[in-house]
Amino acid sequence: MNTLTDSKEAFRPLEKGKVKLFTCGPSTYQRAHLGNFRTFLYEDILQRYLKYLGYDVTRVLVFTDVEDKAIEQARAEGKSLRELTDGIGERFHNDAEVLHIQDPTHNPRASETVDQSVEVIRRLLEGGYAYWHEGDVYYDPLKFDDFGKLYGLDMSRWPDKKIHFKKDTYPGMRWNLGDFILWHGYREGDLVSWETELGRGRPSWNVQDAAMATKYLGYRIDIACGGIDNLYRHHDYTIAIVEAISGERYANYWLHGEHLLVDGGKMSKSKGNVVYLDHLLDQGYSPEEIRFFLIYGHYRDSLNLTEGNLERAAGRLCRFKRMVAEIRDSCGSGEDREAEQIISGLDEEFESHLNDDLDVEGAFHGLLERLKELLKLHRRGKLGREQSRRIIEKLEAYDEVLQVVSPGCPQPARVASRE
Repeated sequence: MNTLTDSKEAFRPLEKGKVKLFTCGPSTYQRAHLGNFRTFLYEDILQRYLKYLGYDVTRVLVFTDVEDKAIEQARAEGKSLRELTDGIGERFHNDAEVLHIQDPTHNPRASETVDQSVEVIRRLLEGGYAYWHEGDVYYDPLKFDDFGKLYGLDMSRWPDKKIHFKKDTYPGMRWNLGDFILWHGYREGDLVSWETELGRGRPSWNVQDAAMATKYLGYRIDIACGGIDNLYRHHDYTIAIVEAISGERYANYWLHGEHLLVDGGKMSKSKGNVVYLDHLLDQGYSPEEIRFFLIYGHYRDSLNLTEGNLERAAGRLCRFKRMVAEIRDSCGSGEDREAEQIISGLDEEFESHLNDDLDVEGAFHGLLERLKELLKLHRRGKLGREQSRRIIEKLEAYDEVLQVVSPGCPQPARVASRE
């Protein structure tokens, strides 16, 4: 589903056989929780499925490690900004590896891309989209046609009085109707800053994604992804920055994932219901079960994390794996015609659902029904050994995308004992 057009569209890359994919990264002032990883997992499915289809995918996942919150957190902990963000970044990569999230092609840090931020701001100043105010640089959204087009912002609400939004980010999913900051000029006591052609200072959070995207992917990309929160301010800021410079559409397709709820409520520190990966691992859930739970519900629908929902997902995956194991052990010698028809339709079953806006649930359910039919034939001695081999070969190809089935992998002890 393309958020930009609010419709499902056939994917057509800018360059045949190649895909430029930009995905927002974690906030490196705090550890990524399970809700964050739900977003990274649907993006992982997208990356893997594009590769399954034969595309050469260049994916950028960024660390915006120079922002107000990170600087405040580092100061509070008595650390340098790099010490804080290095530790959080390392934990992110460790958790991502556990969940079988594929490494991006590039994983740049904003702190290492200051030169590109400066270049982007310089060009915006030259173009009249940005201006200096009290030692900082701001972007004037009224200079950019169709500002807020991704969200569908009602510009008639824009105030007559000029308002400067000086912070990197603001709490809540709301719109700041005014000019947003691009560059923080140096103030006495600032924890981090750089000497640049703009003077001493640091790039704001608002410009960092645009800088890293353009440095590694250029000014036009195929797909940009993130969570639903990014629809408020962040992604429209990026569009306004990049397109003001290039004069062309930045991304042809935009995807946004919904929230992960906990017992029906929003996950938040104030409620004390933030769930991290190790919480579920400590309860005995396997990485594959956790991944399966997070990808099974459609990425555009909110997903409710409850013990019951987790157990049902784990049981569903367990049953599927047992069916795969039984078919894998088939030693029949025949080549049943009915089995052949089912096997020949497996690719279409899998691909038709993934092609439909990454419908993992539909794909998994479709494969499950086909396996049930094949299992019946197997138990009647009508599934040949060669047919069994081809089924497993196909399932392994699908699992390069899903990363949950892994034919032949051991059954998690917790699920096995429960069932």
